[in-house]
Amino acid sequence: MTAEPDSPAGGGTVSEAILVVEMLSRSFGGVHAVKDVSLAVPAGQLRAVIGPNGAGKSTLFNLLTGLVPCNSGRILFKGVDVTGRAPHTLCRHGLGRTFQINSIFLNSTVLENVQLALLAHHGKIWNMFSAARELFVREAEELLTMLGLAREAGKPGAALSYGDRRRLEVALALACRPQLLLLDEPTAGMSLSDKPRMVALIRRIVREKGVTAVLIEHDMDVVFSVADWITVMHQGSVVADGPPQEIQANARVQEVYLGEERRA
Repeated sequence: MTAEPDSPAGGGTVSEAILVVEMLSRSFGGVHAVKDVSLAVPAGQLRAVIGPNGAGKSTLFNLLTGLVPCNSGRILFKGVDVTGRAPHTLCRHGLGRTFQINSIFLNSTVLENVQLALLAHHGKIWNMFSAARELFVREAEELLTMLGLAREAGKPGAALSYGDRRRLEVALALACRPQLLLLDEPTAGMSLSDKPRMVALIRRIVREKGVTAVLIEHDMDVVFSVADWITVMHQGSVVADGPPQEIQANARVQEVYLGEERRA
């Protein structure tokens, strides 16, 4: 089934949704990367966006976070039209994200990475006479403890394992105190032993921090173990939208994925 704009996926009404997307489109040349996408995400939901490579998932995230302007449609966040707003403005408004590729400061310590994110969020400007290293230490340490990185606080980012770098990037996003967190392939490249830890972490963030989360993920085991609701994209459009059990049984979803396997 596909959600209508006035009947948001996951139940409730549009007024209860923290994120509403209405007929959002973006083309690059003659390619429709995102085409007439509409969805609504209720506050507190953990939503997964899935689909084959090239389905438009990352472009959708880039549109939602202001990295790429849309050609048409609009985005409502907490009831406010934020279409076209800059990424830093959206971050201050409570929308955070992680990226497929790690974007941490490799030469700074893990603690300093989080402090820098906190400084940026609070709009702090420092100079050679300010004690920046003394600011937001407690808040940074609390985030690292939550992410299981307290023991790594003094290490440079470059010394972290790949899985720990992914967790650090989540810490940086949480430093901005988001109400809506977009996670772009949070388990990509992780070992089989690291993935369950990240899944548990995502659940904990939603439960303890009261954060609404939307994640792009290719690992179906992760998707079906963590998501409350799943949106399926194919060739830029939403082809299915519903709870995990409905998506598993959806003939159109099976056709999309089986078709990709046949072409591979």
